[in-house]
Amino acid sequence: MTLTSPTHTAPVKLAPAPEGDAPRRPSRFRMGAGQQMKGGPFAHIALAVVGFGSLLPLYWTLVAASRTQDEVLASTPPFLPGGKLLENVQTAWEQANLGKAILNSFIVSSSITLATLFFCTLAGYAFAKMRFRGRGWLMTAVIATLTIPPQLSVVPLFMMMSGLGWGGQLESVIFPTLVSAFGVFFMRQYLIEALPYELIEAAKIDGANNLRIVVSVVLPVARPAMMVLGMLTFVQAWNDFFWPYLALNQQNPTLQVALGQLSASYTPDQSIVMAGALISTLPLLVVFVVFGKKIVGGIMSGAVKG
Repeated sequence: MTLTSPTHTAPVKLAPAPEGDAPRRPSRFRMGAGQQMKGGPFAHIALAVVGFGSLLPLYWTLVAASRTQDEVLASTPPFLPGGKLLENVQTAWEQANLGKAILNSFIVSSSITLATLFFCTLAGYAFAKMRFRGRGWLMTAVIATLTIPPQLSVVPLFMMMSGLGWGGQLESVIFPTLVSAFGVFFMRQYLIEALPYELIEAAKIDGANNLRIVVSVVLPVARPAMMVLGMLTFVQAWNDFFWPYLALNQQNPTLQVALGQLSASYTPDQSIVMAGALISTLPLLVVFVVFGKKIVGGIMSGAVKG
């Protein structure tokens, strides 16, 4: 198709109308929703190195727990497990009364975890979605407590527990840690993004009170974050040594306090100590194997939205 201008004799050609968008060259960096990047050889090597470094301490604990002390302290340490694992585990079990220690640690860790999830979820919901006077100042005060070293509160906390008659009892370890400032902040940040106001207003229009909203709306939405917070709280309570060592005695210890008794002698048997450390690690591995998929799903929930 050509047009002739009244002032020019040269014909003017018009470009044909495009029938569709021109095909774009695929970019290796452009990803659509639901797609995953493919790792190259460098990524596989890096992951292998990180995985090996993470598993090496656990493997060395197994090797040391299955050998004698002379073999562990030799100039050329062994690299393969030996045949004294069951004997060393039995010795550590009897010397430190690990049966009672494991039961006490399970009671303490479970109680702290359940209480932290309950109180921190309620507080996080209140700070995230409820309007009340002084909300910002209170949240600032909660976050400010994270900057206070726990060693500063040991003496007044010990005096308080003694005044309540809980010296040497599990209550002295459970009650001071029923709620954590980190848990409140973590749940608040999650619920700000994950829980829309429209969902709360719809529940109120249907006649739901605050308790019903928490049970039917807040808890289902907060479940992924609660799984992550529960894992972190359980691991921290299980591995806590400093405060249980001060608050409890040798007749009623947690697992970490009992393990401290194995290495309290002048010449501790390192193979027995490693056997006790291996026993203390197994429950955490079981928890991660059982709840690992839900925990990872909670960590990744909402990480990338689009």
